[in-house]
Amino acid sequence: MRNFDENKPMSLDHLLTHRALELSLRLLVIPFCVASLWVMATNKQLNSDYGLLDFRNITGTKYLVCINAICAGCALVGVALSLLKCMKSDWVFFVSDQVLAYLMVTSGSAVIEILYLGYMGDREVSWSEACSSYSKFCSKTKLSLVLHMVSMLFFFLLSVISAYRVFNKFGAPYVSSKEEGEPVE
Repeated sequence: MRNFDENKPMSLDHLLTHRALELSLRLLVIPFCVASLWVMATNKQLNSDYGLLDFRNITGTKYLVCINAICAGCALVGVALSLLKCMKSDWVFFVSDQVLAYLMVTSGSAVIEILYLGYMGDREVSWSEACSSYSKFCSKTKLSLVLHMVSMLFFFLLSVISAYRVFNKFGAPYVSSKEEGEPVE
């Protein structure tokens, strides 16, 4: 038999704890996104043999900078909306946190691939590794990627919290004892 006390809404203390944690994560993600953006946006190196390598020369690094800017902006808007209590739609935070977390994964994956090719090359298509010639560029790219991954972890946690908050409002479906014994068609 099901206990209907399970479907009680979250207590006020429980809700305030989740809101405080969510606000803290939104505040923490901003400097990591901005730092990752800044490290990558200032990333360039001149090599006397091969010329200038700038983050704008590589689509994946430009994508990382754009996603970091979008995520920092959305986190800032989320902080403002949370503090001003302008919007009480948990669904908006849930959807935006999910989308931003997935964008962070895709941009991080793109840069991981760039670093892999930079360090290992691809002999099948005659690409030699480039990080021996552009070691400063590769080091700054790795630093930007680490900062990006920390902010991605924060967005992952935010998406879990917002999902919990949204789906906690719905109880599990009720099955009466009469229906339990009947076979499902």
